Amino acid sequence: MSLAARFLAGDPAAPALLGPRACTRGELRARVASLAGALVAAGVGSDAPVLIGTPNDDRFVVAYLATLWCGAVAVPVNPRAPEPELTREAQLVGPVAVIAHDCDALVAVAHALAVPVCSPDASGLAIECVDRADADPAALLFTAGTGGPPKAATLTHGSLGANLDQLLAHPAIDLGPSDVGLGVLPFFHVFGLNVGLGLALAAGAPLVPVAEFDPAGSLRTVQEFGVTVIGAVPALYDAWCQVVDGPSDALSTVRLAVSGGAALAPALAARVHDRFGITVYEGYGLTETSPVVSTTIGLDPPPPGSIGTPLPGVEVRIVDSDGEDVVAGDPGEVWVHGPNVFAGYWHDDDATGRAITSDGWLRTGDIAVREANGALRLVDRAKDLVIVSGFNVYPGEVEDVLRAHSDVVDVAVAGVPDVRSGEAVAAWVVLAPGASPDAIALDALATRQLSRYKRPTRYEFVAELPRTFIGKLQRRVLRDDPPQ
Repeated sequence: MSLAARFLAGDPAAPALLGPRACTRGELRARVASLAGALVAAGVGSDAPVLIGTPNDDRFVVAYLATLWCGAVAVPVNPRAPEPELTREAQLVGPVAVIAHDCDALVAVAHALAVPVCSPDASGLAIECVDRADADPAALLFTAGTGGPPKAATLTHGSLGANLDQLLAHPAIDLGPSDVGLGVLPFFHVFGLNVGLGLALAAGAPLVPVAEFDPAGSLRTVQEFGVTVIGAVPALYDAWCQVVDGPSDALSTVRLAVSGGAALAPALAARVHDRFGITVYEGYGLTETSPVVSTTIGLDPPPPGSIGTPLPGVEVRIVDSDGEDVVAGDPGEVWVHGPNVFAGYWHDDDATGRAITSDGWLRTGDIAVREANGALRLVDRAKDLVIVSGFNVYPGEVEDVLRAHSDVVDVAVAGVPDVRSGEAVAAWVVLAPGASPDAIALDALATRQLSRYKRPTRYEFVAELPRTFIGKLQRRVLRDDPPQ
C-alpha cells in the first residue's frame, strides 16, 4: 500500500493539520489527489524523483503526499538552501519535476535543468492513489555527508511504514487521535518527516506545523493548541529554556517529549525538567533507518547519556572491526537490522555495498556499548575517531569531560595531524559570557579525567561551533576549515 493512502485513510472530518492553515483529513485528501493529477499531467510517473522545496506548513504536506499519491519519489530539500547546494542535490537525483513555494533558488535550478515547476496549490484532475509495494521507493533524503560528499538515501514505502509501526507498537508511546503533535522540525529532514509528520498522520493525531521557529511563539502555540507530543533537537529545548518571560507551565499539556538528532546533555535535560516539569526522552536513529533505532521512552527515569533500547522489530548488534559481537560492556560499531533499514543509496551501488552487509545488516559507523540493562550508550562516530599512536580516542568522551567545566558552554574535539603520533587531539571551546580563556584550567581538568593520549594538545576558543541544522557537530569542518 502507498504511504499516502495509509496517511489519508480514516474519518474525513477529523482534523489533520491545525494552525493558521488548518484542514481536515478529507480536505487534505482532496488537495493531494488534485495536485497528484497536476503532476501526472506534467509528465511525472512512477519512481520519478520530484524535488520539494516549500515552507514547513500544509503546502509541504500536500506536496509530499501528492508525490507519493501518484507513485513518484519525494525528494524534500531545504527551501532556504543556496542555489549551488540545491544544484548539487538535483544533479545527484535527476528530478523530473519540482514543487516549489517561496523558493526562488529551487525554481532557478529547475529552469537550468529544464524540468517543470509546479505549485503545491496547483489543481488538476483528481486521480486515485497509485498502489505501491513495500520495496518501491518513497523518498530520497540526503545524508549529512560527514565522511564524504552527500548521498541520497532511498527510503521505501515499506521502510518508512515499518518504522511507524515500530514506534506505534512501543507500549509507552501510545500515540492516538486524542494527541496533538508539534511539527517544529523541518520536514525535509527524516526526523521531522517521518517521526513528526508521518507518525502523526499514521496515528490519526492532528499536527501543528511550525513554519518558522520562534522560541516564545512556539511555546504559545503549544499552549494554544494543547500540544501533547513534541519531537525536537537539543538546541530547541535549550532555546525554550532561555525564553525569559515564558510561563513555567508553557509545556503543561505535553505528555511526551523526545529529543534526537544530536546528543542531549544531561544538564540540559535537567534544565528542561526544572523549568517546565517534563522529562525529555532521548532517541537514536539515522536517515538510513527511517529513522528511529532506539529510545529511552519507558525507562523511568531515563539514564543520563543512554540512547535506550531498540524499538520492537529492530535488531541491534555491537561488533568489532571483524564484524564479531563484542564482549558485553565493550565498545563496538552499531549494526542494525530490520524492515526499517533503507534500500541503499540512490544509483550508488558501491556506497550501498559499504553500508549494508550481504545479509542485510546496516553498518552505522556509530560506536556504542550495551549496558547491563540492555540499553545502549553511544560513544562516538567511528569515522570521527582520533587515533593517537595507535590508540583510539573517542571525541565524545573528551568533550564530556571538558563540558563539565563551569565556564564551558559548548565544545568539540577532533583529530589534527601530528608528526610524532600521527594524530593529536584538539579542542574548540565556546565559553560562557564573561569567562576568560584558560587553557591551563581545562588541561588540568582533562589531566584529572583522561589518559594522557586522550588529552587535547591544543585549545582554540571560538564564538560558535559548526553544526548542521539539527545540531550535529560537523567535526569534518573543524578538521578542514576550523572556525576562528
